[in-house]
Amino acid sequence: MAQEQRTVVVQRDVPARKVPDGTRITIPKNSFVNLRQALGGTYTVTINGNMARIDGTDADAIGQEPLKLNFAPANEDGSVRQDDLDSTLQTIFDPEIPVSIKDLGLVYGCDVIRRDDQNVVQVRMTLTAPNCGMGPVLVGDVEDRLGKVPNVDKVEVALVFDPPWSRDMMSEEAQLELGMF
Repeated sequence: MAQEQRTVVVQRDVPARKVPDGTRITIPKNSFVNLRQALGGTYTVTINGNMARIDGTDADAIGQEPLKLNFAPANEDGSVRQDDLDSTLQTIFDPEIPVSIKDLGLVYGCDVIRRDDQNVVQVRMTLTAPNCGMGPVLVGDVEDRLGKVPNVDKVEVALVFDPPWSRDMMSEEAQLELGMF
């Protein structure tokens, strides 16, 4: 989508996150929103003077093509596939850089533990800068997307800053895409 802004009518109640604090909200059906940006599988809108992000999997609510997350049928034993977690992390983009958080090297670890008969995904990740104002929104994106993976019951994200992120952590593909070679 080009950077032009336009007003759209929300076609169904849609979950969103306020920018920059990441608070979950629901934008009601028939609301008018100003569609400001489409970047990395999310849509930034303004409503009632507030900015919010709508996940790409809910894009149909604002008349856009929804992002489809494709998973193999759920494991019958109730386990979570690491491949599903990795491919889902690949669909989450930094809010300001059109590169996935995986390719940027922001994800330090993603593990599944069993706790209270639930599959809990624990993600250790960082930000490109410790004072990044979009950190809460990015954490929310990770929680929401990984929560859609078959057999995931809960997602816990820990922001860590040791080791500090550097450009050296980026994949070669990301460096090429951003013209850093």
